[in-house]
Amino acid sequence: MLILMNKNKIIDIEMKKICLTLTIIALVTNACNYNHDESDAYGNFSATEILLTSEANGKVLKKNITEGDMVDSGVCAYVIDTVQNHLKKRELSARKKSVLAKKSNVAAQIAVLEIQKQAVKEDLGRIEKMLEDGAASKKQWDDLNNKLQIMEKQIIQVKTNYLSIDAEAKAIDAGIDQVEELIGRAIVRTPLRGTILDTYAEPGETVSLGKPLLKIADLEVMELKAYFSGNQLPLLKIGEKVEVFADDGSGGLHSFEGKISSIASHAEFTPKIIQTREERVNLVYAVKILVKNDGTLKMNMPGEVRLLSEKQE
Repeated sequence: MLILMNKNKIIDIEMKKICLTLTIIALVTNACNYNHDESDAYGNFSATEILLTSEANGKVLKKNITEGDMVDSGVCAYVIDTVQNHLKKRELSARKKSVLAKKSNVAAQIAVLEIQKQAVKEDLGRIEKMLEDGAASKKQWDDLNNKLQIMEKQIIQVKTNYLSIDAEAKAIDAGIDQVEELIGRAIVRTPLRGTILDTYAEPGETVSLGKPLLKIADLEVMELKAYFSGNQLPLLKIGEKVEVFADDGSGGLHSFEGKISSIASHAEFTPKIIQTREERVNLVYAVKILVKNDGTLKMNMPGEVRLLSEKQE
């Protein structure tokens, strides 16, 4: 009987040892899993937003976009009234025609002077023959020769009018180009492929120079700005891939592949909205991570980062 009791005690002790060993293994396993599953940094998703403003004054004639639209670059978003600019262009074009018409007057004056010059040349030739025969005086020849020289200078002077006419026409052309530029600016086109976030003008509304018209952002590639502690910096490299997580809407996390695009060169105090893995961290480094958006990521949505280098250890 005594031997049986001792055997039971031994068995009981061995069972306790086995249970203790299994418990330790489970705790170590859970601790390891916790370290690998816990995120290394936290932040918020954002995208580069572009605020497009009016470059013309006038009434909005057309609005071809609405909030939430996915548009390509160069799409006509707004059309602003350009009647006044078109009228100005017609005025300048008419003025240019009037200026160029002066060239025909100059050409007519030159033609008249050339005929008169030719007549003086013929008279000068006859005087030279008469002078040889003694039928004309040297003064008569000098007078005609001076008259010929004066007429040649007159022709040169009249021809300079072409230069002033051309200069005036070029100035008008510059004005036409300026008006055409204003007309072109009245057609508001999207500067990039992206999503329309907001619109600020409706058809019939009069807008002025500098008034915001729309806000657009490229949401196909989002940027997660996360914050890492100083002792995590050696694990970070630009271009390195990381694992990014965001809420999936059902209480779980949706995984994305991210790539580090920039690492801040200076530390900053931990933002109030960010909680890092190390609770007592005072200074952190901002790291930007590019993430391809499958449509689930939104502006200012919180995100988490896990380093693949740590996960592989």
